[in-house]
Amino acid sequence: MKHRWLKLGHILALTLALAGCGGGGYLERLPPAPGIAGLEATPHLTATDFRADDGARLPLRIWRPEGKVRATILALHGFDDYSNAFAGAAAEWARHGIATYAYDQRGFGAAPDRGYWAGTYRLDQDAAIASRLVAAHNPGVPHYLLGESMGGAVAITAVTGAAGAERPVADGVILVAPAVWGRVTMNVFERVALWVGDRVAPGLALTGQGLHIMASDNIAMLRALGRDPLVIKATRIETIYGLVDLMDRALAAAPRLKERMLLLYGEHDELIPRDAVETMIDNLPPRAAVRQRIAWYPQGYHMLLRDLDGLVVQRDIESWIFDPAAPLPSGADHNAYLLTAHE
Repeated sequence: MKHRWLKLGHILALTLALAGCGGGGYLERLPPAPGIAGLEATPHLTATDFRADDGARLPLRIWRPEGKVRATILALHGFDDYSNAFAGAAAEWARHGIATYAYDQRGFGAAPDRGYWAGTYRLDQDAAIASRLVAAHNPGVPHYLLGESMGGAVAITAVTGAAGAERPVADGVILVAPAVWGRVTMNVFERVALWVGDRVAPGLALTGQGLHIMASDNIAMLRALGRDPLVIKATRIETIYGLVDLMDRALAAAPRLKERMLLLYGEHDELIPRDAVETMIDNLPPRAAVRQRIAWYPQGYHMLLRDLDGLVVQRDIESWIFDPAAPLPSGADHNAYLLTAHE
């Protein structure tokens, strides 16, 4: 999720105020969605593309180890971000035999319909198809589905079948600050503002400059994202509404999340509220607890993989992939009681 993505209450308060006074400095109108012109096709991977079942071309990045592939990760990026979000982490994992595949999800990066919401079913279906293709390209090794922020919500809804799409191939699910801020964990103002904003000005988009949301302590990285033309800088209200629908589904799907899982969350996350993550954890199936690990990073922000201490998180993920039963090198799993103990 990009660093300028804002808390919903702030976004929609601004939307409602500015929609009635001609736009102000935070709004811009975007052109109509171009749509996907591709026909049905046989899904496949190339060195640079993931071709989906409807013929859509989703830009693909692959980081492979020089030697033998010991495991693979299909990585799903966050809101308004794109596949390059995993460049640093994937390079580290490749040094230890893990191949990482990441594509630009629809509506983001250089994928079709940039800035428009594709829908939970379509995002889930793409993840399921891509996972099968990655597995086919790498037979005989474990395959993991990793989602960061919005990508974490997609991973949850995909593996649980929450939107009715095909299920992905996954020996485990890695959720990095998953976007599970569903409506049941929002206050009344946020829910009402979201509903009204989607109906009054769905096509308006906000840049959100000046609200001082800290997504990471890695300032150089945040500045680079600000200069990156593939990171979306202005977000349509209807796209935010779609994201919240996805978060609703992801949170509601928690009781059905039975897969082997590693969930990672930072104390300083200002984008996904702690109580939303606690609600998700409370609703995980008790019988799956022995297969699921929770890691709490007292110094961590939302963008855990790219924080200044990102290498610590990357190595925890690597360790868990190769030995899910072993304690994490950082000891972050020993801190998990801080997240599960409600104040």
